[in-house]
Amino acid sequence: MTVISQQSKEKAMPMFMDVHHSIPEGADADAVAGAHRADLKVQNKYQTSYINYWVDVEAGKIFCLVEAPDAEAAHAVHREAHGLVADEIYSVVQG
Repeated sequence: MTVISQQSKEKAMPMFMDVHHSIPEGADADAVAGAHRADLKVQNKYQTSYINYWVDVEAGKIFCLVEAPDAEAAHAVHREAHGLVADEIYSVVQG
């Protein structure tokens, strides 16, 4: 007998990695954490889930991992939450 879980019946939400090529002048890791918290407050409106983020202050880059129906939904969260939209966004698969 094969058992199929409810989760496997549901289509997995697409995943995206966005890249911000420049951190606003004067921003540090705490400021980026605050922007991430702002994303979390807005994400449900766009049916997204911001999973994690990484910041490289020396290189001036931020990376955000998000589950979203599409790239525009992920972009809309950043735009509404704090206005710091990504320069690039890539469809990714966890492996």
